[in-house]
Amino acid sequence: MHSDETLSQFSTIDALMQGIYDGPATFAEVRRYGDFGLGTVNHLDGEMLALDGVFYQITSDGKVHLIDDSAKTSFATVSFFKGKHVAQLPKITSLRQLQSRLDRYLGSRNFFWAIRIHGMFPTMKVRSISRQHPPFRPLAEVAKSEAVFEYNNVPGTLIGIRCPPYIKGINVPGYHFHFLSDDKACGGHVLGLSVKKGHALWDCHRTFQIMLPDDPIFRRADLSEHDAEALRKAEQ
Repeated sequence: MHSDETLSQFSTIDALMQGIYDGPATFAEVRRYGDFGLGTVNHLDGEMLALDGVFYQITSDGKVHLIDDSAKTSFATVSFFKGKHVAQLPKITSLRQLQSRLDRYLGSRNFFWAIRIHGMFPTMKVRSISRQHPPFRPLAEVAKSEAVFEYNNVPGTLIGIRCPPYIKGINVPGYHFHFLSDDKACGGHVLGLSVKKGHALWDCHRTFQIMLPDDPIFRRADLSEHDAEALRKAEQ
């Protein structure tokens, strides 16, 4: 069961870290749970973000594609974004500074937050990962060969999720951002940025639900240990 106030997730970050890149959920199903969010496409085929009900895939060549409803995801976090809270952003010189500024706005670290930021970005550093083929390697190993792109003076939108620290193993504790330029020409998983001007909107989610894959690989996976350092390296 879900509502407009719920943050919904498909699979777990530790399953993705182990190389479980085949998920059963189609984007038609994901769409039922949200019009805003981030994740990936099956076979770890690039970065995914959802904005205003449209699902985009940024592949390892840096190009942006629309995702068909029949495509599937191995990991996604989505909600129905309302933007109930808003604030103007000052000049920001780094991703860390942006996170510190957002910490002041959002408050409690014990809730889930969906964040949308539109602005002009003097610098934007993003990555995307190429489509993988069986036998799948762990994400930390795959991420070593990620494609990294840097853009200057690009207007666009950040899609962000901030999860509480106790979510480790399920999702990424702290902030996770994907980016899409206004002209839909570039984007990806955010590694660094600066903001010249912009505004932030956010929603607080106190209801969280997860849909787990029901397949032999997930059933047999040993998810008893969480490698926080491997996740940090894969994300950053």
